Formats: sequence, structure tokens, C-alpha cells
Amino acid sequence: MMKTLWNDEAGVILSAELVLVSTILVLGMIVGLVELQCSIVAELSDLSSAFGNLNQSYETSGFGSSKGGNQFKARTYGAAYTDRADTCDCDANLSIVCTDIGEVQK
Repeated sequence: MMKTLWNDEAGVILSAELVLVSTILVLGMIVGLVELQCSIVAELSDLSSAFGNLNQSYETSGFGSSKGGNQFKARTYGAAYTDRADTCDCDANLSIVCTDIGEVQK
């Protein structure tokens, strides 16, 4: 019984067909994963550009309360901070691996 099962070739997939089908599937997966990687890199590039373009400058004015006669009960001084552009704040220095038309025209 085991010998007849071993020698039965009905419904057998030939190894050449199996190699061809698996090669096509692997190549399709590689192309799909490369496109997925390009879209993820493009979205992360957009996100990093958005973070880089945030202006973190602020300014608060001081205030004071006077008793009269040029005397103050309380006074606070204002504060200011100016966010200067860093080298990584612009989109020109982001090197994208993908050569997609939408990425090249940015």
C-alpha cells in the first residue's frame, strides 16, 4: 500500500511549475515591498518637514502693578525666544531613495 501511494503521480505538481510560480510570487512581493518602502519614506519625509517648519519662537510681555508715586507692588519682566533656522529645517537636504515624480518636484 505504501509503495502504490509513493508511485502514484495523479495530481502531482511538477517541480518546474512550482519553481516558476514561486519565482513569480517572490518577484511580485519584492516589487510590492519596495513600493511600500517608498511610500513610507515619503510620508515620514513629509512629517519631518512639518516638524522642521514649526516655528517655536515666543514672546511674553511683562506687567506691573503700581502703588502710586512711581513705586511698584509687583512687576514681572517679559521674555522672548527666537527660533533660528537649523541646517535640517529645509526640505532641500532630505535625500529620498525613491525617484517618484511627486518627490522630485517638491
